[in-house]
Amino acid sequence: MCRNIRTLHNFEPAADETEIRAAALQYVRKVSGATRPSKVNESAFARAVDEIAHITAHLLDDLVTTAAPRDREVEAARARARAEKRYGAAAA
Repeated sequence: MCRNIRTLHNFEPAADETEIRAAALQYVRKVSGATRPSKVNESAFARAVDEIAHITAHLLDDLVTTAAPRDREVEAARARARAEKRYGAAAA
């Protein structure tokens, strides 16, 4: 469930609102144990996603680093290489 949470700090271009919200949603899903909340819990679930996304955006704005920004394409290629090494080539 949490495999979709990605590192968002120190990328060029910076993480956008969509990526931050997706990470917040995955976090709330993991913590709550529900991919879709019941009707009675819908508002609490949505509020938690909104608040976590808001705080995450502030965190990313406040973090400081001297490292060069990472490139999303390079990081994606590295992740694919790790997955191929771990799981083998995808079946055709």
